[in-house]
Amino acid sequence: MASSSLTSSRSSWTPMQNKRFEKALALYDKDTPGRWHNVAKAVGGKSAEEVERHYEILIRDVREIESGRVPFPNYRSSGNSN
Repeated sequence: MASSSLTSSRSSWTPMQNKRFEKALALYDKDTPGRWHNVAKAVGGKSAEEVERHYEILIRDVREIESGRVPFPNYRSSGNSN
C-alpha cells in the first residue's frame, strides 16, 4: 500500500532533508549528468542510491493518489477562522 511505503521511507528523512530533496529535484532534472549524486549532495546525509529510491517511492505514491486508489486525507483547519 502506498501509505506504508511512504511512511517507512520518510521515517528516516528529516523534514529539512525532504525540503532539500524537493528543491534539488527542481534544480537537477532527469537529463542532468550525475543527477542522483547531485541530489544526494544537496540533501546531505544520503547516498545517491537512497535519494533515487526515495524518488521512486514518491513517483509510485503520486501515481496511486492520482489513480484514485488512495483517498485524499480529510484535513481539518487548525486555528481561528476570523
